[in-house]
Amino acid sequence: MRTVFKIIPLLLAVVFISCGEKEEKKEKFSYERSKSTTSEKKETNPTTTKVLASERVDLTNKGVGKIQTLTLPAMVDEKMAATGAELFKVKCTACHKSHKKFIGPPPVGILDRRTPEWVMNMILDPEKMVKEDPLAKELLVEHNGSPMANQSLTEEEARAILEYFRTLKPEN
Repeated sequence: MRTVFKIIPLLLAVVFISCGEKEEKKEKFSYERSKSTTSEKKETNPTTTKVLASERVDLTNKGVGKIQTLTLPAMVDEKMAATGAELFKVKCTACHKSHKKFIGPPPVGILDRRTPEWVMNMILDPEKMVKEDPLAKELLVEHNGSPMANQSLTEEEARAILEYFRTLKPEN
C-alpha cells in the first residue's frame, strides 16, 4: 500500500512534466499593403453620413397600426401625463430610461422626431411595427435586436404615456 502512495505522485509528476514541455510552433502572419493607384481610389463624399434611426427626424410616417390620426392639444393634460408617468414607471422602465439610452431608446424629445400616431402604434403593437415599418426595423437593429415588449396597453393607457412623453424636457 505504501508503494502505491509513492508511485502515484511520481506518475502525476511525470504527466505534468511531459505536458508542460511541449513547444508549440507559432505561424507568422504578414500582411503586405499594396499601394493603390489614383484610378483605384474610391471617391468618398463627406456629406453622405448615415444618421442613426434613433436620431433621424421623420414627421410624416404614421407607422403601421390602427392609429391613423391623432391631434394633440396645445396644452399638456397634467392629470393624463401623471397617469402616463405611473404607467411608464410600471410598464416601461425595465427597458427605457426617460433621458438616456438603456435597452431601448429614451422617450425624451420623441415627438420632435416622430409623429404621435407612430409613437402610439409602436406602444400598442410593437410586433407589427417591427415587421412592417421600415423605421421600426432600423431601430430594432440599432438596439441590438432587442424587440420592444408588448405590454397589452389600452389606447387610453398608451395615450396617457404619450402625454407623459410631452412633459419630458432635455437635460442640460
